[in-house]
Amino acid sequence: MRFEDLEVWRRAARLCAEIYKSLADLRDFGFRDQITRSALSVPGNIAEGMERRSVKDKQRFLDIALGSCAELRTQLYVGIDIGYIGADTGKVRINETRELSAMPVGLRNKQSS
Repeated sequence: MRFEDLEVWRRAARLCAEIYKSLADLRDFGFRDQITRSALSVPGNIAEGMERRSVKDKQRFLDIALGSCAELRTQLYVGIDIGYIGADTGKVRINETRELSAMPVGLRNKQSS
């Protein structure tokens, strides 16, 4: 299966693009760079894992994507608290990260069977 065909990859890539666009004018470069890096890491690691030949490698990269998703969720909470991200938008994105977090786990389990 190609990573481009995976719903989890498509949704993660879309979320990443939304975050990049919404924070493009943010002058706190440290926060902006960190949140965009973690957002980019989710679809990037899913793609890299799916291109690996061994099941163990695939699972490792899916685990990294899962960790990056948790990192992104944390940064979204902080971004809401400090006023960089609107509460409504932030809640939608937090929910999306929760859903995305469940998807690599199912994909990871599928790879091991």
